[in-house]
Amino acid sequence: MKRRFFSLLLMASAAIFMSQTVSGQEIEYHDAAAFPLYGKASENTLSRYERLPGNLESVSREPVWILGRNSTGLYIRFRSNSTAIYARWTSRRGTEMNHMAATGIRGLDLYAMYDGEWRFAGCARPAAEKTSDVPVVRYMDGEFREYMLYLSLYDGVTALEIGVDKGSVLEQPRLDSPVSDRPVVAYGTSILQGGCVSRPGMVETSVLSRLLDREVINLGFSGNALLDYEIAELMASVPDPALYILDNVPNASAKLIDEKGEKFFRIIRDAHPDVPVIFVEDPEYPTTLFDSELRDLMVSRNAAQKRLFAKLKADGEKLIYYVGAEGMIGDDGEATVDGEHFTDLGSVRYVRHILPTVKKALKRSL
Repeated sequence: MKRRFFSLLLMASAAIFMSQTVSGQEIEYHDAAAFPLYGKASENTLSRYERLPGNLESVSREPVWILGRNSTGLYIRFRSNSTAIYARWTSRRGTEMNHMAATGIRGLDLYAMYDGEWRFAGCARPAAEKTSDVPVVRYMDGEFREYMLYLSLYDGVTALEIGVDKGSVLEQPRLDSPVSDRPVVAYGTSILQGGCVSRPGMVETSVLSRLLDREVINLGFSGNALLDYEIAELMASVPDPALYILDNVPNASAKLIDEKGEKFFRIIRDAHPDVPVIFVEDPEYPTTLFDSELRDLMVSRNAAQKRLFAKLKADGEKLIYYVGAEGMIGDDGEATVDGEHFTDLGSVRYVRHILPTVKKALKRSL
């Protein structure tokens, strides 16, 4: 664990905040800033739990900047023998949407290492107010376990504390899992950002990260994956990446892909000539069976993505891969909330669809 882990091992125990008694059990809160955070493309953010570096505030389009302050794909790692894990956090805006569960928008999601695998342990449901203070899991056996706490997908986290039994141990993780030294970097739309999975652990990048046991950086921008060049430069600035995934087609028009797609790719390729890049098509949404306008848009965008890929291949690019839409989210029409944004089922199907290509590309990189 190169960037953030070993230095944190040298830190003293996390600062202890006010304790409280819950159902006869005294809980002590510790500032999560003492524990390693993963999923970031840059450490130079205005505050800890956001994704874009501060210098992009005056560069990026306003919606990109605002979405970049969401904590999508970020996760905290720690180890404890507590019988309960609590979370106390403050959301940046208190976001609500009419097609996505609050647990996914601004909740937290806890996974524990169990028999060598990351297993879902509990979801922290957000309160109606911006600050939430809730149990995530209770009544455990008190054995030491490694934990991974995923942060909110469609809101930012401005403060975060982890609560454990008074007298128990809360310490730095001992396992480098997911492996953090060569991350996968993914760029995409609201679907990649997590719309509209039920909880943060089910966003595509987190599912993929657990299956690969490798850090995956989520640069999904809802409605705004419009091939902004500063985002390509941010992706290119990630030290020693293992793989890039470009999943911007659901937002980018055919005209935009034709005009900006190659330059966006070249920014990444010039920085990392030996790192594979995967191009992903727009999904075949179930409603395209009936909505001819949406079907025509999907066909035109995918055709533009294919043109870009074919041109790059013709120009001699070898470390590029293509994932088509057919079968991506199944053929039963049951993988979306609203005909477009994925449910948990859609997210898992998407990951399983791209996984063979991801593994193939990683063999050329790792």
